[in-house]
Amino acid sequence: MKKYYLYIFGLLLFTEILNAQNILEVRQAVDLFNTSKMLRGDMTKTLNESDIEGSPFLENEFIKGVVYTTSNTKYVDVPLRYNIYNDAIEFDTGNGVLALAAPEIVDKVEFGSYTMVYVPYSITKKIRRGFFIVEEEGKASLLVKPEVAFVKATEPGAYKAAEPAKFDRKNDEYYIWVKKKEAKMITGKNDIVDVFPDNREKIEAFIKKNKIKHRKPEDLKQLVQYYNSL
Repeated sequence: MKKYYLYIFGLLLFTEILNAQNILEVRQAVDLFNTSKMLRGDMTKTLNESDIEGSPFLENEFIKGVVYTTSNTKYVDVPLRYNIYNDAIEFDTGNGVLALAAPEIVDKVEFGSYTMVYVPYSITKKIRRGFFIVEEEGKASLLVKPEVAFVKATEPGAYKAAEPAKFDRKNDEYYIWVKKKEAKMITGKNDIVDVFPDNREKIEAFIKKNKIKHRKPEDLKQLVQYYNSL
């Protein structure tokens, strides 16, 4: 039964890719992921993850979850995990691991205690799309972007031992997403105010009264809850 559900999940998911884009075959969709995601940065196919310290995953083990698509299709009981480094949702087929080849058709993913969405966000004045953990949801949502860096192995030196390649978990980044706009990373007070132009004065007053700090996730959550109550 498990493999049956996984087969249907993969088949229908790739069918939706074909219907949405009408130009990619299943093999092309898989190749697209392999070339654009798995080979991003310093990673190569010849690098074995067993040779790397640390982990690129939010959780190493697969957790059964639910995938909701933008066409209101729901896939249940799917073993899922999030690859932070590749920014990809992976699923265990029982015969290997695949990644969602067209994440743009995903509305949200739920597994364990996590709810994740795939949304547009702005970074260095460019608009991209990626997966985020939902911390608070409403007309504005507080989103969390986990970060992992890949550090290449180093050769031994005169006074330094060799170091293996590793995945280095960085601090999470926090974004506020107002629906129908791109999510914006919060790095300072001005970012908080700018993301709520429709209630700028009320937001500024709330920040001052409650001494909201942009570096404190609980403060950002409180602020988003306040905005959603307006």
